[in-house]
Amino acid sequence: MTGTIKTVIILLLLSAALCSTAQDENRYRRSSIYSILINHSEQNFSEDIRKAFLKIPVPDKYNDHNLSVKVVTLGKKLSGASSDKENEQITAFLDSNQIASRLVGRWFNRDIYTGECNMDLVKERGMYDATEFDKEMAARSTRGIALLEDAGEDLIGNTFVLVNDIRYVDKSKTTMWVGIGLAILSAGAGAAMVANGASLSQVNSFNQSAQNLATTIQNIKGFKVKINTFLYRLVWDKEVASAFYENQYSNAPDEAKRLAFEAARAGYRLEYVGKVESRASETSYVGVNLYDPQAMVRKVCQRALDENIVDLQTEFEAFRTRTPILTSEPITASIGLKEGVSKKSKFEVLERVEKEDGTISYKRVGVIAPDPDLIWDNRYMAVEEGAPNSLLGKTTFHKVSGSAPMPGMLIREM
Repeated sequence: MTGTIKTVIILLLLSAALCSTAQDENRYRRSSIYSILINHSEQNFSEDIRKAFLKIPVPDKYNDHNLSVKVVTLGKKLSGASSDKENEQITAFLDSNQIASRLVGRWFNRDIYTGECNMDLVKERGMYDATEFDKEMAARSTRGIALLEDAGEDLIGNTFVLVNDIRYVDKSKTTMWVGIGLAILSAGAGAAMVANGASLSQVNSFNQSAQNLATTIQNIKGFKVKINTFLYRLVWDKEVASAFYENQYSNAPDEAKRLAFEAARAGYRLEYVGKVESRASETSYVGVNLYDPQAMVRKVCQRALDENIVDLQTEFEAFRTRTPILTSEPITASIGLKEGVSKKSKFEVLERVEKEDGTISYKRVGVIAPDPDLIWDNRYMAVEEGAPNSLLGKTTFHKVSGSAPMPGMLIREM
């Protein structure tokens, strides 16, 4: 075998290994979320906020379970938005539009006209062996029932709805001084240009450009939002699941079961989990095209939403995500500031265990903590603004206790 052929084979093997690692990184069970915006048509920037929200993707640590309606427009302020209690207006909207049953229908790819369902999405997100899953389901075996219960508990039961009430915070009084300052500077620069022999048209052109820049910065430099995010969870217990599988699920067109599901839709429900409010912190406009206010609107909104998701994970254990370990020497994971990682963070290391009946459990085998100087800044547009550690691509950790973590094991913040 020639040296060239050996080299090619080695490269192919390395490529296959890398592809396998990349696939393993993405193959783990995630919670699923449906995210909705409450938009206020009466406020400034309402259309900009709507457009920005529609461009924001579902965080990659969650499954995208969005429905067709993403924006709900209100003509006035949402009452009681600042309270941590369940909001009656939001709950009424979710109930009247039968959102819970729509989420269930999406899980089973239900055809609204024929009632036909399938388990494709459950198998895909649950990482079940498709052939084995289908065989056990067809046999109606004890193992098949265990697989359905496992999918219900770890997949369907971890379906969440995020309702985001986004309001623009008017900072015009403070940003006015930014524009005034730039106008004064441009006037001084114009005088200097005259002294250096510039023509009147050149000075006027410079002053106009400076004024346009000042106006733009006034609009985006002080742009802030306050976001109240309300978290709901789909109720999927044994009683609900049994009624669905026995009376409403069919893998072929079935009018009786189609009607049974329609009749039961009002009985599906979402339970209120809790609510957080963004800190509306200052967002740097470094890296943003100053002549594109929409870019700044998205940057502010996306960072505030990311903060709220982190806060919800901190407050409510059921909403916390799991992230796979990429490498063991050093220990790294694709997680960072966007997910709230700080020098004070600690993560439990979880080993995925498949039982004899095919169900999945997670065993804690250790604890790790991030290296303070190697926390990845993966916030939206961190690279564009030149933020330190924005090019790391991953966060590096060290072992605190337990056994040495291995690639593919999962970590969850404690």
